[in-house]
Amino acid sequence: MVEKLVSFSLKNRFVVLLVSVCLFTWGVYSVQQNPIDAIPDLSENQVIVFTEWMGRSPQVIEAQVTYPLVSNLQGIPKVKNIRGASMFGMSFVYIVFEDNVDIYWARTRVLERLNYAQRLLPQNVVPTLGPDGTGVGHVFWYHLDANGMDLGEQRALQDWYVKFALQTVPGVAEVASFGGFEKQYQLVLDPLKMQYYKVSMMEVMNAVKANNNDVGGRKFEMSDMSYIIRGLGYIKNIKDVEEIAIKNYNSIPVRVKDIGSIQMGGDLRLGIFDEDGKGEVVGGIVVMRYGENADKVIKAVKTKMKEVEKGLPEGVTFKTSYDRSELIEKAITSVKGTLMEEMIAVSIVVLLFLFHWRSALIILIQIPISVAVAFIFLQAFGISSNIMSLTGIALAIGVLVDDGIVMVENAYRTISEKQEEMDNNQHPI
Repeated sequence: MVEKLVSFSLKNRFVVLLVSVCLFTWGVYSVQQNPIDAIPDLSENQVIVFTEWMGRSPQVIEAQVTYPLVSNLQGIPKVKNIRGASMFGMSFVYIVFEDNVDIYWARTRVLERLNYAQRLLPQNVVPTLGPDGTGVGHVFWYHLDANGMDLGEQRALQDWYVKFALQTVPGVAEVASFGGFEKQYQLVLDPLKMQYYKVSMMEVMNAVKANNNDVGGRKFEMSDMSYIIRGLGYIKNIKDVEEIAIKNYNSIPVRVKDIGSIQMGGDLRLGIFDEDGKGEVVGGIVVMRYGENADKVIKAVKTKMKEVEKGLPEGVTFKTSYDRSELIEKAITSVKGTLMEEMIAVSIVVLLFLFHWRSALIILIQIPISVAVAFIFLQAFGISSNIMSLTGIALAIGVLVDDGIVMVENAYRTISEKQEEMDNNQHPI
């Protein structure tokens, strides 16, 4: 079989060269299309269901949220296993699918089953799907450099401007905010005043909720003109909250400010984000979508950040906390350097020992074509170009070099011996 293949290649050199050119061109195209990342994605093919029910203990979350969800998500096809985790006020359910299942098909199946399972949960408890990213999808971290700006203002700028802008970048699944204070209206009630006016906590909550809303009325016609009647009731500042009436006490309205005080504060924090011990900062984590090219996503995010930076307040800029593209570029540069070093070393060795430039040229052609074919298989099997795969290619270059030297030297020696025999037969002593 090998002899026939070698014989065919020698007799049809044009076909062999044409196939080599096609493979090299295909390999170059595969290199451009293959996703590039620093580390291989070894995470499981899973969908995360997150449910929040603040103020409840893990035991209550387990019994009324996690267990009903896990029980009703069991029947989804192509599921390997389901794991549940209950925390204070939060529930996480991890549905692990088989490796050959498309992630978006899996998310659709989970969403269909959640529509049925939600009726078993407590009122106003809504489970949601996690982002379509992976465990190694945190490709870029940034924070705001805003000296003199309040942490609450920085967090508001991040949540309501920067985050929404960066989420429009193709390949970004989510931009998670961290650090700072999430602004909120805080109502501090006086229990003695509540007892005096006979006001309950539920009455205060319902009054505030009912008064933070716009309502629509009917159409009103006057002087051949039509008017739409609306009731504007959204809270805009602290004074609006203070003037909300809760009930009447001896024909006198009891307002919120009569039973407590209103202040603007920050939400409860479970941690802080510090920059090199210099102080707290506010920023975000860019999570890459499943199966995307990390290098392209990071470059697109950086380009978008330059546009977003133009709309930031004066003196506020972006600073990079973590950038995986640096590791990606170094890994690619290492493989390119190894390839060039091997080609130069092989050329020198062949020229020194064989004194035959055509033999060296054969090996120089063999190495890039072999590497191009490797990328064709990487693209075909959906394997990204990462440190592991690129290192394997770099190590294989050494094997290709050894193989090329042995085969070329053997062919050169065999041809030389045949030529000597022919010369001896033509000119016998």
